[in-house]
Amino acid sequence: MFKGSIVAIVTPFKNGAVDEEKLRELVEFQISGGTDAIVPCGTTGESSTLDYEEHDRVIQIVVEQVAKRVPVIAGTGSNSTREAIEMTEHAKQLGADGCLLVTPYYNKPTQEGLYLHYKAVAETVAIPQILYNVPGRTGVNLLPETVARLSVIKNIVAIKEATGSLQQASEVLQLCGDQIDVLSGDDFITFPMMACGAKGVISVTANIMPKAIADLTDAYFSGDLATARKLHLDTLKISNAMFIESNPVPVKTALGLMGKCSDEVRLPLAPMSAANKSKLEAIMKEYKLI
Repeated sequence: MFKGSIVAIVTPFKNGAVDEEKLRELVEFQISGGTDAIVPCGTTGESSTLDYEEHDRVIQIVVEQVAKRVPVIAGTGSNSTREAIEMTEHAKQLGADGCLLVTPYYNKPTQEGLYLHYKAVAETVAIPQILYNVPGRTGVNLLPETVARLSVIKNIVAIKEATGSLQQASEVLQLCGDQIDVLSGDDFITFPMMACGAKGVISVTANIMPKAIADLTDAYFSGDLATARKLHLDTLKISNAMFIESNPVPVKTALGLMGKCSDEVRLPLAPMSAANKSKLEAIMKEYKLI
C-alpha cells in the first residue's frame, strides 16, 4: 500500500512554536523532489515534545498542503494504548491516509502486551496502520513472531523495521510473506533491505535529499539495480551523518544550513555541538548541499 521513498518530515519551530509556513514549504520541497509519501509527527518530527493541539495541527497542515498528491501517514504512537487510539482517531478525522504507531516505550510490555496493544488500536480505528519497531529508542523489540501474529489483522498493512538488523527484517519477511509490507527504518540499509523484499524506506535523509532517495527507490523498483546500488553507496556518508547526534538534531541542523528552516529543537534535545556541526558542514559541502 505504501511504497518507495517516504519522508519522516521534521517539525520546524520558530521561537518555540511550530513554524507553519516553513512546514508547508518543506512539504512542497518533498513533493517536488519525488517523495512518495510524508510522515508528520514521527520521531524525526519531535512528536514526543508536541502537545496534543500541536500534534493535530501539524497533521492538519501536512494533509492540507499535500492535498492528496501523495499519501500522508501520521505518527500516532503512544505508550498508552488509550492515548494511541485517541490520536489515531484524530488523525483519521483530519484526513490522514494511514498511521505510524511506535511500540509503547518506557513500560516495556511483553510480546503479548505488544500484540494486544496493536490489536486494540487496529480494531478500534479503521485506518491503514504501520507498526514501528525501533528498540534503540523504546527499550522493547517487536519480534518477528509477534509481527506475524499482527499481520493477519486487515488494516495492519506494514512495519517500519528500524532495528538496523537485516536478519530481523529477513525473518519478518520470511514469516509474513505478502501479508504485511516491510519498510526500512534506517537509510543506511535501505538498498539491502529492498533486496530482501522491503518496499522502501521511511527516511530521515530524504528531508535534505528528497530526489536522491526517491531516485534510489525508483531505480530499484524499475529493475535498475546498478543505479540503485550506486545511489545507496553515494548517499551512505550523508545518511550516517544524520546520526552523529540524536535524530533529529543533525537533520534539523542540516536544514538550517540549507536555509530551509530554523535548526531549533525542543528540550531535552540540545543544539548540535560545534565540533559535530563542523563535521556536518564539511560533509554537506562534499554533497554540494551548501
